This record gives sequence, structure tokens and C-alpha cells, in this order.
Amino acid sequence: MNNHGSQTAQNDTTMPSVIRLAETVVNRIAAGEVIERPASVVKELVENAIDAGSTRIDVVTASGGKTLIKVSDNGHGMNPDNLTLAVERHCTSKLGDDLMDIRSLGFRGEALPSVGSVSRLSITSRTKLSDSAWKITVVGGKVSGPAPAALSGGTVVEVSDLFYATPARLKFLKSDRAETNAITDVFKRMALAFPHIRFSLSGDDRSTIDYPATSQFERMAQVLGKEFTENAMKIDAGREGISLEGFASVPTYHRGNALAQYFFINGRPVRDKALLGAVRGAYMDVLPKGKHPVLALFVDLDPHMVDVNVHPAKADVRFRDAGLVRGLLVGSLKQAISALEGEGGPLTSRAGASDMLEAFRQGTSIHNEPTPSHSGLSGYQENMGPDFSQTAQARAPDQLLVQNPPPHGNLAEEQAGFDITKIPSGYVAQIEESPSNAVQTSHPLGTARAQLHKNYIVSQTQKGLVIVDQHAAHERIVYESLKKGMAQGIASQLLLVPEIIDLPEEDVNRLIKFADSFEKLGLEIEAFGAGAVAVRATPALLGETNTQQLMRDLADEIAEWGTSEELEARLHHVAATMACHGSVRSGRILKPDEMNALLRQMEETPNSGQCNHGRPTFIELELKDIERLFGR
Repeated sequence: MNNHGSQTAQNDTTMPSVIRLAETVVNRIAAGEVIERPASVVKELVENAIDAGSTRIDVVTASGGKTLIKVSDNGHGMNPDNLTLAVERHCTSKLGDDLMDIRSLGFRGEALPSVGSVSRLSITSRTKLSDSAWKITVVGGKVSGPAPAALSGGTVVEVSDLFYATPARLKFLKSDRAETNAITDVFKRMALAFPHIRFSLSGDDRSTIDYPATSQFERMAQVLGKEFTENAMKIDAGREGISLEGFASVPTYHRGNALAQYFFINGRPVRDKALLGAVRGAYMDVLPKGKHPVLALFVDLDPHMVDVNVHPAKADVRFRDAGLVRGLLVGSLKQAISALEGEGGPLTSRAGASDMLEAFRQGTSIHNEPTPSHSGLSGYQENMGPDFSQTAQARAPDQLLVQNPPPHGNLAEEQAGFDITKIPSGYVAQIEESPSNAVQTSHPLGTARAQLHKNYIVSQTQKGLVIVDQHAAHERIVYESLKKGMAQGIASQLLLVPEIIDLPEEDVNRLIKFADSFEKLGLEIEAFGAGAVAVRATPALLGETNTQQLMRDLADEIAEWGTSEELEARLHHVAATMACHGSVRSGRILKPDEMNALLRQMEETPNSGQCNHGRPTFIELELKDIERLFGR
């Protein structure tokens, strides 16, 4: 027994001792979470300035924020005692006993001590009632002051030599330009959230940005550009205590990435995957693949309904009812897109006509390709077949006829001596005016007048003319019909032998929870023991599919978002493909009645301004625009 005691004592002496880390080490560890890069410092300091009631905030940087970050504000300032506490960890004036009742941007009390532990930090501040200002400095975690200083009011925070105390972190920073761009992005997000504050950003590493205090709409024009506000839909919706406001771009105005999507939760800029996914779902049917809308949306709700204390950087949030927030976002965006059809006709690009006019003026097409050096008949070069002229002459006079132009001789002679009366019979025939095809002013898309290149319908409206891509337009009509059928129930195809798929028990539970929803979409499943599901039927629209991969994808999506969109998204993709193959093809000559019927269907179909791939289905030119082209 004594030997055993001696052995235990000997083992105890070799075990490492538990020690208390020095305060400077603790702060540097915390700084690794709070301060990821210079942009993180700018975010934290600007948030503090906003919480201090500032109406003007000036930011100055150098070398992408690595050598200098200076934030000045005209807020209420701090006295010497508050300055001393401000650089100590977990000291804050913004948080009470309720960790869920957070009504300020900052609340953790970690930002300033974290910055001071890895840089040279100085804070100079003066309250409105103080006779003088006070300054405190923190160098590598060591505090000096406070001491008297000179400042008229507010607070100035200066951070230099960021990460000098942790040089290994410097190696992970990107180039000065990349860090400068990251700071600019943070600055713009804060400026969007608080339009009543004047923001300025300057330094030797950038051009100066100045945003005067203004309205929310004007601030969006300042930050996102007037082109965005000219192509933006107003969003204003609410549900069960949650309000959603802001602006989102029309489907025809988009970017190649989602960096221009700004979300704010109770005024706090966030980058939330669930919100990004909701936007993708809302625009799914009206955007080209790989394109993203531009938007700035503000969600306001009771602080107890959202947890902003997920991560020290406070960029992530967690909603108590994520489905409610997602549903509000998707529903309001879809409703705004559909409402565009009430603004004078089906959905269209507000910039389309101006883009076309500018292309004409510059001598280029809207795809930046050189336009022909001459106009007129030279555009009709497609061979329509050897029997077309005979067919054209045999048609009734009220039917559309288009044929190849006569062979060109000398272009100068043709232009000088052109005589419209000498065009051969059957070359161009108009749709004759009659009561049945007279221009209907009540129709937004007017009445068909011609078909060009066997694909483009030219329609006359009261205001001007419309050019329609017949294939793209009909593709959307067929697609919406298929979606309507899906909403009423999807046919299932029974499997001869149920497919058993092994999955983790938690995934099985998630899938079974959504079994009723799956059944409406044509997918029938049931539990098969604790760790498997049996698939008895799959949607007929899907045809042959990888059932195992489908179930795993569904389980993963439900685990991440709490929804079951993967199957519906696949069904929509299949429906879009079917619509493409079942639509009026390019190259098919249409009768006038067929063209007008297509126009009327477009006017009644949701999202008819874009095909399933997000391309425009028509472009409208007003008469005044056409006259301007001819200098009238």
C-alpha cells in the first residue's frame, strides 16, 4: 500500500500544473476571435461610435488598416473613469442582466481590450459637460493613463501597428488593396444601416468617400448607385411582430455574386446563410443561373426573438423561428416581383429601352458587338427556304409574310436610288388593318404587326412598339402552367420494390417529420427501423433519379435550414426543362392569331418578362424613343 502511495505521488509530480493565464495572453486569445483583420477593427469602432449617439463619424486608414485606423465621432464621450473601464475585458454600459434584451450594436465589452492587446491603441474623449478631454493608451495590453488631452468633444480612437504584438497574424492578412476593400465593404454596410449619420472614409490608401446624412432611399443611391434605385422594388411587409423593409432589385438588374446583398437585423449588419438562401429561393424562377439580385433589407423584431450572441464577431445570428423569418422574406420578395406586372403590363426591365437606345447611339449592339455599317434591308439575310415566296404569295393578305431581300448590287447606288415601290411582290407583306387585329389600347402588349427572323414578334402598342422573343415568352407560359399543376398535386410513380436507404437516426427523424410535405410532391417515405427509411414512390416528373443521394440531400438541407426545398427545387428544374422543350420553337412562322394569342397569354402569366433562365422575353420602345432615334 505504501508502494502504491509512493507511485501516485511520483506520478503527480510529473503531471503539468494548472495555471492562470496572464491577462495579456487572455486578451490576445480573445482578440483572435474578435479581431480577424483590419476591417474587424473598423466595424467594432464604428459600432461604438454609433452607440455613443454620434451624428458624424470619420474613418481614416493607411496601408489597408495595418499601420493606421483612426475613427473620430461627435458622440457623448467618456470621462476618465469610463475610459479606464472601457479597455478592460467584459466592461460595458450596454447590457443588463437579460442577455437576450440587446438593443445596441456592441455589448460584449471585448472589442477595445482585444484591439489594445495586439496593437498600439489610444483613446481620447471628452463629454459635453467636461472642461477638458482625457486620453488613455494601451500598448500590447499595457495600459497608461488616463491623462489630460486636447479635444473639443466626442471621441477619437487611433489604432496603429495592428498585430505588431502577434506578428504571426500579419502573415495571414491579404494585400493592402484587399484589406482596403474589406474596410470599404464594412463602412458601406454601416452607412446603409444608419442614413441619419454622416460618414466619411479617407486615407492615403484610397479615394475619399463621403456620405452626407440623408434619407434611407438617398443613402442607398449614395452607396449602391442611382442605377440600383432606378431598378429597385420597395419592400414593406410584416408578420407576427416581425417587420421587413428595404429595397430589392428587379430581376433584370443583377450581379455576378451576392456581395451586393445587405441584411440588417435590428440595425445590425449580418451575413446570414439562411437569409441568403431565402433570396435565392425568391428569385429562383426569374434570374439567370449564376446571377444574384442587389438588395438592402432591414428586419426588425423583438430582441428576444433573435440571438446575436452566437459569435464574438456578432456577424451571425440565430432566429427563434427561422421559418417565420424566411417565409416573410420569400413571400414579400415574390409578391413585389409579381406586383411589377401591375405597373403597365408584364414584368420588364426598366433599363432595357435605354440600353438599346444607347447601343444605337454608340454604334454597338446591346451585347457590345459592332452593328452593321448600313441599315435597312441588310438585316434580313436568313434563308427561309426555296418555297417560301410561293407560300407567301399563297397566304391570305392579312397574314404575315417575310422573305429574303432582293440581291444587293452596288450599296451606294441602292441607297441613292432606293424605291419602295420596286420591292418584289411577296418580299414584305403587312398584316392588314381589320376589326379583328386593330390595335387594342387596353392590351399592354398591343397587337402583333410582324414577325422577324421567324422568332421575333413586333407588336404595336398605344405608346410605341414591343419586340417579343416568341420562344422565351412561350417557355415561361408553359413553365408557369406546369408549376400550377405541381401546386395541385404531383403524380407519383410507385417503385416495384421499396428502396431501403440507411441513414443516421437523426436524419431519419428529420425526414419522417416532413413525410406529409414530401407526399404532396410525389415522394412517399416511411421509417424502416431506427436507422433507415423506405422509399415507396418518387415524383413521376423526376423520372429515373438517384434516390439515395436525393434523400441525403434532403436530410442535410432540413438539418441546416429546417425546410424541405431540395425536392421542390429539383422539380422546378425538371419543369423548366420540360417547358423549354415544349414551347414554341425559334424558326416557326406564326399566324397573326397565334401571335396575338401568345401576347394575351403573356399578359396573364406571372413573371412573363423573363424566361425560365432569367433572360428577357420582350423589350418595349416608346414612340418618343423611336422618334429620338430619327432626330424628330
